Amino acid sequence: MLAACRKAAKTGLEIGFSDHYDLVPDDPCTNYFRADAFWSELTSSRETYRDRLMIRAGIEIGEAHLYPNEVQEMLASRPWDYVLGSLHWVGKESVFDPGYFQRRSEDEAYRSYFHALLDLARNGEFDILAHMDVVKRLGFSYYNSYEPQRYEDDIRAVLATLADRGLGLEINTKTLRTHVRDFSPSPLIIQWFREEGGQWITLGSDSHQASTIGAGVQQASSVAEVSGFDGIASYHQRTPSCVPFGYSTHSS
Repeated sequence: MLAACRKAAKTGLEIGFSDHYDLVPDDPCTNYFRADAFWSELTSSRETYRDRLMIRAGIEIGEAHLYPNEVQEMLASRPWDYVLGSLHWVGKESVFDPGYFQRRSEDEAYRSYFHALLDLARNGEFDILAHMDVVKRLGFSYYNSYEPQRYEDDIRAVLATLADRGLGLEINTKTLRTHVRDFSPSPLIIQWFREEGGQWITLGSDSHQASTIGAGVQQASSVAEVSGFDGIASYHQRTPSCVPFGYSTHSS
């Protein structure tokens, strides 16, 4: 965390740490998260950077709608600032498994993902939906395309649910650093979120390492502004506030 904070402090960004808390038994990150160690290092980092950097405490929960009891227990255990909700599994298949795409047509692969995502949006306990169309990271390699317009009705159903629940949407910049060369979700989806009444948008470089802290965040901020948002959401104790454009916030 200290290495990430050093990088963030140089850029003027607020930073949030949100390690994976995954509960699907076959997920390679299951049993990875160690809350005590996470909070110990976070507390130390906050002390070191007390006057120089705002450090938020986050957590990324995979498939939160499938494990409500475990999720509630984890969220009640610590004073989290924000909770990312993510979907990596469709049924018993991971969207990071090549077989998921090999066994499906392009429409089947993407549409099945968005249907599962709607279930998460309706029933999961979280604050911000993470990397909404992450399925394209690997899917793009198999189909050489991803056109959100083809799934507009499915996607808008997810976005409308987020807006109705007062939840946020993350603009994840990691896919800019891949062969996809696009935000996750795509700018068109960010625009749709605003049209559906979405109020809260966040930025995340999904870094997993200090060298890419803040990568693409300024471009993502511009996309949010063009899409009609008033600013970027910053979360404290799971309550969002709007930070005007020009001072960007960022989650890791």
